Amino acid sequence: MDLNQAWPRPARPKPILIIGAGGIVNDAHLPAYRKANFPVVGIFDVDAARAKTTAEKFAVPKVCGSLTEAAGQKDVIFDIAVPPEHTFGILEKLPAGSAVLMQKPMGKDLADARRIRQVCREKKLTAAVNFQLRFSPMMLAVRDAIAKGLIGEIVDLEVRLNLRTPWELFPFCKKLERCEIQIHSIHYLDWIRSVLGEPRGVYARTVQHPKFLDLKSTKSSIILDYGNQKRCCLTLNHNFEFGPKHETATVSLQGLNGAALVTLGLLLNYPEGKPETVEIATAGGKWTDAPIQGRWFPDGFVGRMANLQRFVAGEDKELIANVEDAWKTMALVEACYESDARGATPIPA
Repeated sequence: MDLNQAWPRPARPKPILIIGAGGIVNDAHLPAYRKANFPVVGIFDVDAARAKTTAEKFAVPKVCGSLTEAAGQKDVIFDIAVPPEHTFGILEKLPAGSAVLMQKPMGKDLADARRIRQVCREKKLTAAVNFQLRFSPMMLAVRDAIAKGLIGEIVDLEVRLNLRTPWELFPFCKKLERCEIQIHSIHYLDWIRSVLGEPRGVYARTVQHPKFLDLKSTKSSIILDYGNQKRCCLTLNHNFEFGPKHETATVSLQGLNGAALVTLGLLLNYPEGKPETVEIATAGGKWTDAPIQGRWFPDGFVGRMANLQRFVAGEDKELIANVEDAWKTMALVEACYESDARGATPIPA
């Protein structure tokens, strides 16, 4: 089955200046830009040694000695990849009219997201958030299948994870007041919005695991309300400790014309991962594989940056997951936490 899996590349990509040199930059941003031949002209991190090591590893020509020096680089696209509580302060330092890609989430909470949205408006930044799941080969294939009418009106959408996430690779999560939904499942909530639009509301519960009490939450159950003819739910367990045999990471869609089943292979045995797959079924019940070329990491990051580059150059008409749209994802995340805080409906005596 021939489905589009790649975002078009910019004809003349602008240089990229990266702010942040942590794990996600080394594991995804820089491998993606190297694969796509996007020029990276400089990098800055508050940990100068880490910035130097990263620059040497990826042949980045310049290590900036300060945020002021980094923000002073001319005619670049700024790629901000720092913990969410630092994003606003960096945006304040950037020149008016800059093009910016900021790592998700868009701030540490909805109030922070409001400040980020406001500073982007005031400084007239061309700014997008790195919700790169939308740009992964598997989800671009699903998007194309939907566009071609292979699925039809979607009446059922489910995200299911039952796996072991190596939280030890993400020590910064221990400092966060919000973990599973804010850091991980925000990807699915954002992608679901791009497929189904805005839900009416949400029911959510997010909880800890006794072996990971230094993390605020590692398991969640979420139901999105899309009326009485669509079911949309997320069942997310990152603490399956019983080997790979029954690990699961899937997204399923059912429509009036057909269905799709996506395997999120990256999450199985992360970070090495397993193959990512997409299967499409017609209403008659015949399932067909859509062979996937590439992976969520790094190819989703290629597509995410390509869209921003092409929008700045006038090649794309729409900047996907721009700050105005990303704010709506943050509002949905906030609603999940508000639902969690209110708790369940008491059972009548």
